[in-house]
Amino acid sequence: MPPPVMKASEVLSRYANGERKFCNADLRGQSFKGKDLSGADFSEADIHSANFTNAILKGANFSAAKAGLQRRWMILQLVLSLVLSALFNFIAAILNAFFIYIFLADSFVKDYGYVPGICFILAMAVIFWAIARQGFTIKALMTSAGEGAVAVAVAGAVGVAGAGASAGAVGVAVAVAGAVVGAVAGAVAVAVAGAVAVAGAVAVAGAVAGAVAVAGAVAVAVVGAGAGADAGAGAVGVAVAVAVGVAVAGAVAVAVAVALLSSYVAWRALKGDEKFAFVRTTGVAFGALGGTSFRGADLTGTNFAAATLKSTSFNHSRQQPTVLTHVCWKDAQKLDRVRAGDSLLSSAVVRELLVTRNGYKKSYIRANLRDADLTGVNLNCANLQWADLSGAILQRADLREANLRETLALGTDFRNASFTAACLEAWNIDDKTKLDEIDCQHVYLLRDQQERRPSSGDFAPGEFTKLFQEMLDTVDLIFRNGVDWKAFTAAFQQVQVENEGTELSIQSIENKGDGVIVVRVNVPPETDKAKIHSQFTQNYEVLAARLEEKERHVAFLEGVVNQLAGKPTTVEVNVKAESKAMTDSKDQSIQVGRDMNLSGSTLNLGEISGSVTNTINQLASNPQATQLADLLKQLQTAIEAEPQLSDDDKALALEQTGKLAEAAQKPSDETAKKPAKLAVGFLKGLVSALPDTAKLAEACAKLLPLITSLIGL
Repeated sequence: MPPPVMKASEVLSRYANGERKFCNADLRGQSFKGKDLSGADFSEADIHSANFTNAILKGANFSAAKAGLQRRWMILQLVLSLVLSALFNFIAAILNAFFIYIFLADSFVKDYGYVPGICFILAMAVIFWAIARQGFTIKALMTSAGEGAVAVAVAGAVGVAGAGASAGAVGVAVAVAGAVVGAVAGAVAVAVAGAVAVAGAVAVAGAVAGAVAVAGAVAVAVVGAGAGADAGAGAVGVAVAVAVGVAVAGAVAVAVAVALLSSYVAWRALKGDEKFAFVRTTGVAFGALGGTSFRGADLTGTNFAAATLKSTSFNHSRQQPTVLTHVCWKDAQKLDRVRAGDSLLSSAVVRELLVTRNGYKKSYIRANLRDADLTGVNLNCANLQWADLSGAILQRADLREANLRETLALGTDFRNASFTAACLEAWNIDDKTKLDEIDCQHVYLLRDQQERRPSSGDFAPGEFTKLFQEMLDTVDLIFRNGVDWKAFTAAFQQVQVENEGTELSIQSIENKGDGVIVVRVNVPPETDKAKIHSQFTQNYEVLAARLEEKERHVAFLEGVVNQLAGKPTTVEVNVKAESKAMTDSKDQSIQVGRDMNLSGSTLNLGEISGSVTNTINQLASNPQATQLADLLKQLQTAIEAEPQLSDDDKALALEQTGKLAEAAQKPSDETAKKPAKLAVGFLKGLVSALPDTAKLAEACAKLLPLITSLIGL
C-alpha cells in the first residue's frame, strides 16, 4: 500500500525537531520554496511536481527519488500540446490549401498554366530537405529559403519559356510568395510538433492524423467552394473533379511531409544534435512545465544517484543562481530531460560522464567540469586538454595516459587518483589542489610522451606529490621553436607592469632539445597562474611578430642600400630590449653614408657594454659603493668573456647588469628594486641553461648573492 501524502508543513515541523529521514515519503505537489532542508534524506521519495525553488538543500539525499509531473499536469500538457498541434497544423493546412486552390483554379490555370503549382511544390520539397539536412536554426532557414527560391526560379524559367514571358513571370512571382509563406508556416508546424514530441506529451501519430484530416478538410472545403461557384455559372465538369482531387492530394502530401519532418526533427533533437538544439530546449522546457523544481536552490553536495529526473528544472531563478557544486549524478535517469540552463548539465557529453562515470578514450576538450563530483571516474586515455576541472572531486579517478595539457585544476581533489603515463604539460594547479596518496609510476611534462618524470625508473611513494608541490608556485612558459629573447624580455616586463605588486622572477631556463625551451617563473602563492600564463603568451606573440616584421623591413632596406651603393655595406643594428623600443616604430633610424646604422633589429653589444661601464663607473665614484661596483664589474667581464653565449644573449645579460647598477645608485628607492629583482631572476635563468662547466655559471653563483645582499634585494 503506497504511503500517504506527507504535507510540507509536517515535513518542516519534523525537520525543526531534528528529524532528517523522509525516505519513501509521498511529497507530490508539496512546496518547500525557500526552506532550509540541509542534510535531509529524501531517498526513494516521490517528489513529482514538488517545489524546492530557492531552497537550501546542502548535503540532502535524493537517491532513487522520483521527480517529474503529477497526473494533473500531464493532462494539462496533453491538452496544450493537442491545441498547439491543431492550431499550427490548421494554419499550415489553410495556407497550403489556399495556394493549391489558386494554382489549380480554372481562372488561374487558364492564364498561367500549371507552372506556379509545380514551383510551389518543388520549393517546399527543397526547403524541407534543407531543414532536415542543416538543422532548425535561423541560418538554416535562411539558407533553405534561398535554395527554395533557386528551385522556384529554375522551374519558373521553364514556365516562362513555355507559357509566355508575362504570364510566366507572374506565375513565378506568385509561386515564390506561396513558397515563402508556406515554408514559414510549415517550419513553425515542424518546430512545434518536434518540441511537443521531445516533451513526450502527445504521440506524433496523433499530430499526423490531425494534420492530414485538417489539411484534407480545408482543401476540400476551399476547392469545393470554388467548384460550387463554377457550377452556378454552369462550368462544372471533369476539370473541377480533377482540381479537387489534386488539391486534396497536395494538401495531404504537405501535411504528411510536415508530420514526417517533425518526427525526424524530434528524433535528432532527442539524440542531442546541436542543429536542433532550439527544438530540444523548447521541448524540454515545455515538458518541465509543472514538474519538480530546484530553480535557484543550493544543492551543494546533494546526492541524486539513481534518481529519475525527467521534467525537472535546475535552471536559475530570477532571485539567485542554482548551485550544483559537488552534486552526485551517478546512474541518474532521464538527466537529458531536465532544464539545465547554462550549467554543466547543458552539455550532452558532460551529462553522460556524470551519469556513467566512464570517459575511457573520450574527448572532453574545453569541457566545463568545474565543481563536478567525478569520484571514481574512468578517464583512462581521455583527452582533457583545456578542460576546466577547478574545484571538482576526482578522488580515486583513473587518469592513466590521460591528456591533461593546459588543464585548469585549481582546488581540484585528486586524492588516491592514478596518473601513470599522463601528460601534465602546463597544467594549472594551486596550493588547494589535493595530490595526496597518488598512484603514479611516471608522468610526462610535454606532449607526445616527452620529458618523462622521473627520467628513469618509477616514482617512490610520495615523490609525485613532492614534485608538483614544488611546482605550485611556478608558471611554465614553453617555447617549441626556440625563444626570441628580445620579445621575451619585453613581454615579461609588460606582464610585470600589468600585475603591479606581484613578484615574478625566473627560476630556471631549460633546453629540452629540438628547439623546445622551458622557462619556469616563480610566482607568489594565491597568484592566478592561468592569467599570468595567458598575459605573457599574448604579449610575447604580439612582440615577436612585430620584431620579425622589423627584421624583414631592415633586410629590405639593407638590400636597397646595397643596390644603390653597388657594393657591400657595413650594417650595424641596435635595438633596446625594453618593450617601448619594440612597440614604438619611431625608434628606428637609418643613416646612409660610407657605413649604415639600422636601429631596430639586433642588439649592439659594444654600445650596451659601454653604457654599463659608464653606469658602474658612476657607482664607483661613491666611496660607500666601491665594493658593489667591483662585483658588478666582475660580472660584466664574466658575461663578455663567456663563449657559450651569443652576442644577443650577452647584450641582454649586460642590460640586466646595468639595471643592477642603476638600482645600486638609488638604495632607498623601492621602485628601482623591482627591475633589479627581475634582472637577477633573468641572469639566474640564463646561466641555468649553460653547461655546468661554463665560467659564467660559476661567476654568477659566487657574485649574485653578494650583489643582491649589498643592494638590499
